[in-house]
Amino acid sequence: MAVNKTINKRTNTHGAMRNCIEYVLRQDKTSELLTYVTGPCCYDEINYDLVYRTFLEEKKMWDKDSGRMYAHNIISWHKDEQITPEQALEFGKEFAENWFSGFQTLVAVHKDKDHIHCHLVTNSVSYEDGRKLHNTRKDLERMKQLTNQMCRERGLTVAEKGKHFNGSQIEKGEVIAWSKDKYNLFRQQVKDSFVADCAMAVLRALENCISKEKFIEKMKQFGWNVNWTEKRKHITFQNQDGKKVRDSNLSKTFYLDISKEGLENEFDGNRQKFRGNREENELARYYRQVEVACTGSGEDFGYSDNREKRITGEIPEVERVYSGISGENSQFEDRKTETLLRESRIARRNSEIKRRDSVSDNRIVRNAEAESIASAEQRRSEEQEWFEEQERARAARRRNKRRSGPEL
Repeated sequence: MAVNKTINKRTNTHGAMRNCIEYVLRQDKTSELLTYVTGPCCYDEINYDLVYRTFLEEKKMWDKDSGRMYAHNIISWHKDEQITPEQALEFGKEFAENWFSGFQTLVAVHKDKDHIHCHLVTNSVSYEDGRKLHNTRKDLERMKQLTNQMCRERGLTVAEKGKHFNGSQIEKGEVIAWSKDKYNLFRQQVKDSFVADCAMAVLRALENCISKEKFIEKMKQFGWNVNWTEKRKHITFQNQDGKKVRDSNLSKTFYLDISKEGLENEFDGNRQKFRGNREENELARYYRQVEVACTGSGEDFGYSDNREKRITGEIPEVERVYSGISGENSQFEDRKTETLLRESRIARRNSEIKRRDSVSDNRIVRNAEAESIASAEQRRSEEQEWFEEQERARAARRRNKRRSGPEL
């Protein structure tokens, strides 16, 4: 399963382009055998300085050394995907030659993580006619389709919406969508992220909530005002600090249906569950009365001597007379009683199963929240480490520049 992601970062400076090329060609992440440059490249070896100079020379040739400098894409495969680094390099080369035809593209395969991924850094100026690179939203969708087509041709898994790599369904509450903006929201502890706080408040407010008005009231108790009007397509949540979250953002990030229709369906389900529980309680109370009557305790029949009967085991005269009169119907009554008791046990068992399912659903949501916390911490640590490494590299370059004098 290949995921092709376009990195939306600031790409309009020479320094940004140089830093990106330097990162992609780091020796601790790739090797020269796993790198390639499409288009004209007059150097025998590939290193970040030569690739940077090649891109820069092409821009100056067409007098387009301003604006967007480069495009950065990452094609990543699932850790269980049967693909080698060499095959990933061929995949990246073919994709670059098809999609970025006429543009110089640096292709480098990284194998430092638990999954293989391929970086593509593309010069924004074409070496054929000097046109600038431009991708629209429709182009991004076609890029996804091309990636899936190449996976099918190679017998690789194709990503399916709402499913994991192994084909299992993504659980409700699981974090599945990550962008730069969303990642920054989770860089700190989840408790400090207003997006995660809003999602938790929505889940708590939905518990046993049967109407829109009750939901808005509960959200207000949790510190969130809800703007839910018929004139607007989306629901907007706003906390006391003025920070806003849209329902579509929560739905995409946590794989939850928090749209207007989805919440109304939750309310309907809770109402049906409430009615069902009430009916089950009434039925269970009736069956308990039947059981009491069938045990012979006489509590519901107004016997004044039932305590004496339980102690001595004697049958009152009135019961002996009644037994003689109704002897012919006793077997029928016994079968009827057994049927009622059996139905009672089935009803209680079904109620217990529903309760356990509800507990299981809550446990799944809590596990998903814990996984999102761990994932956010790991991503924050990795990005902080990358920033520190970049800062050390820039400091080293400044020291070397001071020692060697100005560059020629």
